[in-house]
Amino acid sequence: MGTTLTPEFWRQFAVLLVIAIVATVVISAALDRLVLRMRGSRAPQGPSATHVVRTHRPTRGTPVHH
Repeated sequence: MGTTLTPEFWRQFAVLLVIAIVATVVISAALDRLVLRMRGSRAPQGPSATHVVRTHRPTRGTPVHH
């Protein structure tokens, strides 16, 4: 039961492959655009955490050498 892959098979395979690639790209772009639109429509929120400013305090005392 050996079968050969005919030129018609390869032609159909190429067409279906191109259709699948195009569909994947189009769906991906549409979903990306939808997500970006959803993120952009949200009300701007303030920073989630406050910034802590730390200042350097000089050490007092005698430095110890080992």
